[in-house]
Amino acid sequence: MISNKLVCNQEVKIKDVMMCINENAKGIAFIIDDAQKLVGVMTDGDIRRLLINGYGLNDRIKKHIQRNFIYASFDEEPEKIIEKFHDGIKIIPIVNENMQLVDYAEYNKNVHIALAHPQLDGNEYKYLMDAFLSTWISSTGKYVTQFEENFSKYCGVTYGVATSNGTTALHLALAALGIGKGDEVIVPDLTFAATINAVLYTGATPVIVDIEEDSWCISPDEIIKAITPNTKAIIPVHLYGQPCDMEQICKIAKEHQLYIVEDCAEAHGAEWKNKKVGSFGIISCFSFFGNKVITTGEGGMCVTDDKKLYEKMRILRDHGMSKERKYYHEVIGFNYRMTNLQAAIGVAQVERIDQVLAWRTKLEKQYRECISDSDKITIQRNDLANRKKIAWLVSILVDEDRRDSVLKELKNQGIDVRAFFVPLSEMDIYKDYARECSRSKQISKMGLNLPTTYEMDKKKIKNIISLISSVL
Repeated sequence: MISNKLVCNQEVKIKDVMMCINENAKGIAFIIDDAQKLVGVMTDGDIRRLLINGYGLNDRIKKHIQRNFIYASFDEEPEKIIEKFHDGIKIIPIVNENMQLVDYAEYNKNVHIALAHPQLDGNEYKYLMDAFLSTWISSTGKYVTQFEENFSKYCGVTYGVATSNGTTALHLALAALGIGKGDEVIVPDLTFAATINAVLYTGATPVIVDIEEDSWCISPDEIIKAITPNTKAIIPVHLYGQPCDMEQICKIAKEHQLYIVEDCAEAHGAEWKNKKVGSFGIISCFSFFGNKVITTGEGGMCVTDDKKLYEKMRILRDHGMSKERKYYHEVIGFNYRMTNLQAAIGVAQVERIDQVLAWRTKLEKQYRECISDSDKITIQRNDLANRKKIAWLVSILVDEDRRDSVLKELKNQGIDVRAFFVPLSEMDIYKDYARECSRSKQISKMGLNLPTTYEMDKKKIKNIISLISSVL
């Protein structure tokens, strides 16, 4: 039986068809009359053109239906149906002798498995439309405040400051702490470039150190070796969902009077000793990019328990403008604000974060079961003491001499996989800031991130692991 998510009655409004297309993720809606007869189809492109041409969301779809459409009869031979597909037609409705919709045919010559997809099947559309219709679509609106409050509470932290992305969150945090020229900030070698770039934006000097072999996170031992009288902060990165050794890092920071700014971009919900990451730093930073555990498209957040830092970050984020006197600027600030539209999506995402993490854990478990038969693939550890990792991406290690061959083969099969980050110490623009980092270089050469989306199932996982094993 065909899903109701694909079908709309001709009497509904344009916005109802939009919601239908959004929910079914097929880019199309089949339009029927009261007798259940198929009278037309509408694609996301059709809806977009209607809105561009000035039609409103509350206009009835009936007068705009594309009635000249391709369909197939339920008794047609498959070969005949396939002939009806072309570049512009990917889905064909199938009807019975009374023109009633009974099924549809979908054709995709090139199968593609994505690395990551956002999950947007909660209240995302509802809240987004509420924000849109309220006309509060910029950086002022109820959803910004609600998102900040809800997410910081989830992390076990008092205050949240939403930002335009994760990189600006890191820069904002360092700026609020007064990090600048002459200061040194210790960062791990294996991380995304945003971590070190945020340090460089402030004029401070990054100091790149090696990682732990088992966790792939920054090594506390290497942090100790890198501390000088100029060291002001440490940025531990919870890499690929794995928490850093926050007990040792906090001990080091306290002993040497250093700030901790957590980079939690890839680890929403991960824990060290039953305490969520993001709750250890004087300020902790998150990303809500489209491939993260929860997303706002682009977006980030700083969370903190320090009220003075919270208030300072709010001012710096908003051009350095006084909260008491409009257009009076107390300091040189930035425009790092999140929009109400983005925050509306974020509020819906936080509502389901535990559910999202649960299915990610289940998916990673299926990968582990399939990988257990191979002695040539090592999956990221989830048994390290005191650490509760989350499955941001399913991360594995393979023979470094075959890693790129695996990558190429999976890409050829339409499977989106990614190599690990290139170590900062191997890039010309950063290498002068690096200490000796042999472990990060080794892990980077072996690492692959595998598809981690709700579209995956046991059959697809087995196929991916089989392909990897065959190359190895």
